[in-house]
Amino acid sequence: MKIWVDADACPVAMRKILFKAALRTETQVTLIANHAVSVPRSPLITMQQVPQGFDVADDEIVRLVEPGHLVITSDIPLASEAIDKGATVLNGRGELLDKGNIRALLSMRDFMDTLRGSGIHTGGQAPLGQAEIKNFADQLDRWLARRR
Repeated sequence: MKIWVDADACPVAMRKILFKAALRTETQVTLIANHAVSVPRSPLITMQQVPQGFDVADDEIVRLVEPGHLVITSDIPLASEAIDKGATVLNGRGELLDKGNIRALLSMRDFMDTLRGSGIHTGGQAPLGQAEIKNFADQLDRWLARRR
């Protein structure tokens, strides 16, 4: 059981939850980013820095992920590739993504990208609030409990 984190855009609040869960459940957590990210000293928690570049961190996660692993990301294309390899994905809002819902999310993401490319302002996601942070922690705990 392993957790991979797309750390380039992972909020500090989520990282803290992941670190505590890793230590509590003795689960390996690896953060992957193209910049240094501070992690606690623990053999269970590692940080892997990849070179700068578009999707370099995402590509590394896809290369390393295996069936049964958990990927933490809000990047829908990365989520889709991880799911195709048998992983489960938890996004920053605490939503579990799997084969049952990823295609619809990918279609919506592509549609919104097309709108933005046409010059239509689509806005962005609302800031992360306490409800989303709690939902993330709860979903992570459920996933970890099912794996034990």
